Amino acid sequence: MAIPETHQNLVATGTPTELPVDPAASQLNDGVAPSVVVRQHPESSLGWAMLSEQALHEHHDEADVSAYAYARTGYHRGLDALRRAGWRGSGPIPWKHTPNRGFLRALWALAVAADRIAEAEEAARCAQFLRDSSEEAWQELSADLGRHPDDTGPTENQGQAQK
Repeated sequence: MAIPETHQNLVATGTPTELPVDPAASQLNDGVAPSVVVRQHPESSLGWAMLSEQALHEHHDEADVSAYAYARTGYHRGLDALRRAGWRGSGPIPWKHTPNRGFLRALWALAVAADRIAEAEEAARCAQFLRDSSEEAWQELSADLGRHPDDTGPTENQGQAQK
């Protein structure tokens, strides 16, 4: 689903928010399974995003429902972290700041999973929120295989943790 800019992007104006390093990132980079990591660090958006991405790769109904739940958890954990970092519901969340990628990947996965379970309004809302928060994240995540949230899950190269 190509999301055209249909309105002035009010989210991406203002001071960029940069999250602190995700405490789970080093374990995830070391190859520890996300399911193990989120038990130790349930606040990790990155861990939940990676669980969702794994489920999306399975391409079946039960996995899509699990992916939705994992992504929604990562999304909400990310919103909590953004608020603690000073974000007040507006302003850019730059993709270039690596610790932001856990939240942005969870938001992407939520758009994909919502679409797969036929929650079209949620899929469109999440895709637009991603695009409004970080056009670079939108381009990076939606460009894989030239697809958008309505027709693919994140690809294997998105399974890499923060470096």
